[in-house]
Order: sequence, then structure tokens, then C-alpha cells
Amino acid sequence: MRGSTGVQILINGKPSVLADEGSNALGSITADMIESVEVITNPGAKYNAEGTAGIINIILKKEEKTGFNGSISVNAGIPDNNSIGVSLNRRTENFNFFTQFGAGYRSMPTFAESINRNTALNTEILSDGTEYRNEDFYNITVGTDYYINDKNIITLAGSFAYEVESQPSETEFRIRTDGILDESWIRNESTEATNPKYQYDLQYKREFKNNKDHVLLFSTLGSFFGKELSSKFTNTSLFGGEEYSNQLTETDFYKSDYTFKLDYTNPINEFVTLETGGMFEINDVGNEYAVFNQEDGIFVADSGLTNTFEYNQKVLGIYGTGSFEKKDWGVKLGLRAEQTNLETLLTNTGEDNSQSYLNFFPSVHTSYKFSPLFSVQAGYSKRIYRPRLWDLNPFFNIRNNFNIRQGNPDLEPEFADSYELTGILIFEKVSLNSSIYHIYTTNVHERISEVDGNVSVNLPVNLGSRAKTGFELNGKYTPSKWLSFTGDFNLGSFSRRGQFEGQDFSFDGNQWSSRLTSKFKLPWSTDVELSGNYESDVVTVQGDQSGFASMNIGLRKKLWKGKAVLNVSVQDVFATRIRENTVIQQDLYLYNFSRRGRFITFGASYSFGKGEAMSYSGRRH
Repeated sequence: MRGSTGVQILINGKPSVLADEGSNALGSITADMIESVEVITNPGAKYNAEGTAGIINIILKKEEKTGFNGSISVNAGIPDNNSIGVSLNRRTENFNFFTQFGAGYRSMPTFAESINRNTALNTEILSDGTEYRNEDFYNITVGTDYYINDKNIITLAGSFAYEVESQPSETEFRIRTDGILDESWIRNESTEATNPKYQYDLQYKREFKNNKDHVLLFSTLGSFFGKELSSKFTNTSLFGGEEYSNQLTETDFYKSDYTFKLDYTNPINEFVTLETGGMFEINDVGNEYAVFNQEDGIFVADSGLTNTFEYNQKVLGIYGTGSFEKKDWGVKLGLRAEQTNLETLLTNTGEDNSQSYLNFFPSVHTSYKFSPLFSVQAGYSKRIYRPRLWDLNPFFNIRNNFNIRQGNPDLEPEFADSYELTGILIFEKVSLNSSIYHIYTTNVHERISEVDGNVSVNLPVNLGSRAKTGFELNGKYTPSKWLSFTGDFNLGSFSRRGQFEGQDFSFDGNQWSSRLTSKFKLPWSTDVELSGNYESDVVTVQGDQSGFASMNIGLRKKLWKGKAVLNVSVQDVFATRIRENTVIQQDLYLYNFSRRGRFITFGASYSFGKGEAMSYSGRRH
């Protein structure tokens, strides 16, 4: 996926509670339940046009094990990453019942440092400190497949999770003029939050008698996420005598999403397949945010920073595809149309924004197999990336009053045309996959930093176009039964063109990344895995982002033919996975540094019934 974020995970070609990023339910799927995994870097018209990252589609075997299966897992880590999880599955002739539940505690410290310099006034504000995000979490997933007969299946699943957060932090601020310290103080944050979330998934699948691939599928997916958060910021002067008032913030946030889909697939004959369907998606979001400043011992609401933001988006999409496939070659054409209606409202000012647009998303994919060892694929698709709530909401966090991030209610969606040519070579011990790709994006979302006195404000804007051309090489080499290597190399060259408020932001740049993983199968059912990756530095629209190298180590030992598994992993062994961003403008120099550090996790799993032990990661929801 070329390091992209926002990759969509599907189960049997559709969204599912099991694939939800906010739960551990994916851990209830073991390797022996999977038929295949499809990696789709250039999705066709059948799939939602949202996003450009791609799709991972997990195809499950139709004939799962009957009887009772289950697994229990425990984890402990440094920093705290402690959890326990249980997965259960009961399969009969007509029913398949599955559940997964777990609980845990996790701590995520981050060291952060920033420099905010007004070069015109020759003043600068420096800050550094450690921020924590500590969580207690609880979750449960329950679902069932009902096989009405061998042609009709109903699936109903749901999940619920509850998180209790605390986010203590201590940051030291210093203000200097001409290099001389004017004042310094400590800013302590005490944040408490509760996050309830739930999701449901209802699906009906009908297979027709003439062909197992002749299918009608209806699915509906709903989800809710809420957050009630309160923060207290206390300032303690160290030098200079300036007293900054203490502050309180309160946030009440909710997000409800509903998706309804109907898909129909009909193989007309041995070579031709037609697909059609539709989707209706509703996104309803609200955010109430209030800031209070302490005045004479009393906290008074700050009307300039307090707001209620409402966001409502509806997307209606329909698609049609036709494919012709013979033994050695095939072609697939598709067209998708999506109507989007978006409304936002900032209630305290009455500022509203309505957007309505109809877009068409064509796709073309073809492949040719020269031999069992070599094949090529080519594809084109058009994609859209719509602004998210935090891109649009003027709300900002006052953790750092001098470095503010906020949204832009007038932000419009960006569009991308993606072209790709791929060659695949498969030998006995070596497989290679190389791609040449070109992505042209318009209305690009970029975050621009502007300076106002000693305060820098960072907000997203639509800024011109980006053309990126790249080469990627993936490979796997298995010299022996006990040793294998997998690697990835990606090199991209991009050209940015755009202007904002009379300033030209055009520039060119290059970026590359690589990853190498080696796996050793040792005696006594023991595996060791070493992985390292590197991301180069890259020029950004106002400055640059530094590169970094990192390494991970994992060890796994199976007991009793896989009934039990012991594992240990070390993420970022040398604590080198850092983020450094620099902004250099006419009157502004801005530097931000953050580092999570090393994470060590110990785990054990045990299965009962059939199958190998499943794992519960205890990750943050």
C-alpha cells in the first residue's frame, strides 16, 4: 500500500464488524480460516470512490470447522500494554456463532518539542515535555451466520467498546527575545475522557442455482462513537513574573455513520460477468467545545474560543461494471456515479456551508498472462477524498496556545486520477512484483502555517495540484525452508503547483522508502522475525519533514502443535522512529519534534477445540 494510511479492510468484499479498525475482532480470524487475501492498490468502480490508499480484501473459506473453537490470550508490555482477550466460535449445520471480548490498560508516552520563532520580531517560544495517553478499555463482539439453506445466508454482528482515558502532561515554555530569556513557566494538563462506541453489521446473501458466482448481496453497517472530555490547564511561573491564567476545556463529541449497500453479480457466460449496485451513506457529526479562563478565581467562558459545530454528509452512489476474461487475458470496465450533499454549521456564529456535487468515477483494468511465471496488469481509476470533520471544524486544542491547529469550513474535496502498470514474476524460490504508477491530484489538501505575533495558526486549504510518478518493487526470497526474506522499495518523484493568497507554493521533490523483513524458522517450533524500514526526508509545501530508520524484532514459539503460542516483540528497538517537521516562511520558523520510543510486549495464547491459537493484540481502540 506504499505506506499509505486509511487503507480499507473488507471481509469477503464488504465492510464488516470483524474488520473494524476500532476493535480487536480481526484477531478472531485465524490463518486456516482464510482462502486468500486480495491487495487492491487501484480499486475499480464497484468500490466506494472515497480515498486513494487502496483495499485489503480477506476472503474466508466457505467450509469452516464445525463444532466448538476458542482461544484465550494475555499480553503485558513496557510501557504498560496489558490485556486479556477471549475468542469463541460455535459452528453447526445451520448456525455459526462467534464472539470476542477483552479488556486492558495501555499507556502511550510521547516526548514533544517545538520552536516557534517570529523572525520579524526576533522573538521565539520554545516548549518541551512529555505527554501521556493512558487508557482502560473494554470491548465485546458478538455475531452469527444463519444458513437458511445452501443458497441463502443471513449474518448479524455487533460490537461495543468503552474507553476511559487520562492524558496527563507537563510542558515547559520559554519566551526569548534576541536570544535572551524573558520568561518561562510550566503548563500542566489533566485530561479525563470517556469514549463509548458501538457498531452493527447486517447482511443477506443469496446465491442463484445456475452459478455459485451469481450473487445478490444486501448489507447495512452502522456505527457510533462518542467522547466526553474535560481538561484543566494549570500554569506555574518559573521566571519573569508574567502570570498566565489557568484554563478549562470541555468537549462533547459524537459521530454516527450508516451505510446501506446492494450488490448484484451475474456471470452471463464463461467469459463475461456483469456487476451493478448502489450505496447510500450518512455521516452525522456534532462537536460542542468550550474554553474557560480563570479570572479572579472564577472560570469564565471565552466566547471567542467556544463553539458548537454540526456536520452532516450524505452520499448516494451507483455503479456498473463489465468484465471479459479468458484463460490468459482479461479486461474490466466500470463507471461509478456519486452524489454528495454536505452541510456544516457553526452555531455560535451562524456560519454555515453547503456543498452539493455529482461526480463520475470511471475505471479500466486489464491483465495478460504470458506464462505461468510472468504476467502483467494495467489499471486506471478516478478517486475522491472528502474533507473530514477535523479538516472543517474551526475548533482547536489549547494544549499549546502558541501553536494552533484548526479546520477550514470552506475546504473542498480533492480528486485523484490513478494510473498503474504492474509486472509479476513467480519462481520456485523468488517472487517479484514491480509497478510503475502515476497519480495526478487536484484541489490538494495542504496545511498552511501563518504567524500572528507569537502565535502560529495551522489550517488546511485547497492548494493547486500534485503529480506523482513512482516505481515500486516488492519481492520475496525463500532460499531454504527455515529462512525467508521479503522486501519493498518505493521511489517517487512529485511536482506541486499552486498559489494561495498571492504566494506561490510550487516546488518539486523526491521521496523514497524501503522495508526488509527476514524470518527464521528455528528448531522446537520457534520463529524469529527481524524487520527494518527507512523513510527518506521530503520537502513539504512550506518546509520539510525529516526521514528516519527503525527496527522491530519478534519471537514466537508454538507449543503442543500450535495449541499454545508464546511471543515477544520489540517495536522501534533503537527508539529512532521520530517525527520532525520544519516550516520556514518569510516571518516564521516553526519546528516540531515527537518521539514515542521503544515498546516491548510479551504475549501468550491458548486454544481449545479445533484450530491454532488466536491472538488478541490489546491495541488501542
